[in-house]
Amino acid sequence: MIEVAAVSRHYGPAPALDRVSLTVGREEPVVLRGPSGSGKTTLLRLIAGLETPDSGEIRMGGAVVSRPGWALEPYQRSIGFVFQNAALWPHMRVRENVAFACRRREGGFAAAQAARWLEATEAAHLADRYPERLSAGESARVALARALVSEPVRLLLDEPLAHLDGDLKSRLLDLILNTARERAATLIYVTHDASEIERIGGRVLRIAGGRLVEERVSVKDR
Repeated sequence: MIEVAAVSRHYGPAPALDRVSLTVGREEPVVLRGPSGSGKTTLLRLIAGLETPDSGEIRMGGAVVSRPGWALEPYQRSIGFVFQNAALWPHMRVRENVAFACRRREGGFAAAQAARWLEATEAAHLADRYPERLSAGESARVALARALVSEPVRLLLDEPLAHLDGDLKSRLLDLILNTARERAATLIYVTHDASEIERIGGRVLRIAGGRLVEERVSVKDR
């Protein structure tokens, strides 16, 4: 379970997030939507532990993982995340970027897992490339493999398939949803794509001006 309790985050005079509260249960998929700059990415970064809140707190499994001035490290949260900027390490080849997410496991295991998830995301042929030689769509597939490789029970995905089209996009969405179900994982997925929203199901939350302003159930679950 992920619990966000009255969390605010400021980068200037106006809040990027303003007293947002949200509870997402284990095995629950939630879609987050809203205009650019509304606070969606900030919320995901706070849940991931990449930033700390200015007020409020975040709990996982009932334990506090973020509060003002302190945040449990991302690798301690069993979280996989993909943001619109793939943020791959430029000095590492693709296979090393993915294996790095398993850095606390034995080297042979990490390498085997990296190969497995690169194959699953249809990016195995990219394994020896450096990030500078990847297209936006290729970078997105590598970032998704890196998010899944450590077998997290919480997935935070910020438009992970935005640079992909057609059958590949559909297959990778299937991969995400099947993996989440198999792991009984919590899924928070940012998208504006109506077909993705329908396939994901669950609650659809809209954020605007740093606040949650609407909640509905997806067409799939009606």
